[in-house]
Amino acid sequence: MRIIAGTARSRAIKAPKGMDTRPTLDRVRETIFNILQFDVQGAQVLDLYAGSGALALEALSRGAEHAYLVDMAKSAAQVIRENIASLHFEDRCTFLNMADVQALEQLRGKRFDLIFLDPPYKMDTTDVILKMHLNGQMDEDTVLVVEYDKNAPQLPECFVCFKQRDFGDIHVSFYCLNQEG
Repeated sequence: MRIIAGTARSRAIKAPKGMDTRPTLDRVRETIFNILQFDVQGAQVLDLYAGSGALALEALSRGAEHAYLVDMAKSAAQVIRENIASLHFEDRCTFLNMADVQALEQLRGKRFDLIFLDPPYKMDTTDVILKMHLNGQMDEDTVLVVEYDKNAPQLPECFVCFKQRDFGDIHVSFYCLNQEG
């Protein structure tokens, strides 16, 4: 795996060993960031279920201001720390080695411009997304990017899916809140 563009372009990053984490493929990340190209500069980023941290680290390389990476797996925690250090992003990253709900509580009231959700495929993230909305972590300018296999989260009407891309069994949907959300 590597960083695709920006200040850390072509730099290698590690992925956790084993089957617990499935890193976002380079071509999927490239498509995601082509879509987000005007939303990254200066952004506050949340990468929930960070795995290797590839999505947040790519955002930082492309000009995001700060990234919060969350993962509770021990294997992921070590790799995320190593990747942050190898790219010299320590001053622009906060890593939370804890469960999603615990991290969201700790970050309550912190608003994000970009939120990446790449959870284990069988996990329903609907409640987590609603919690972020209720905690004030999202507003109408926030872009939520969700990667999943078969089942997209079932979100209320205040969330609008404005783009979707399919890569075989991998699907990525881009959401925002409508103005009344």
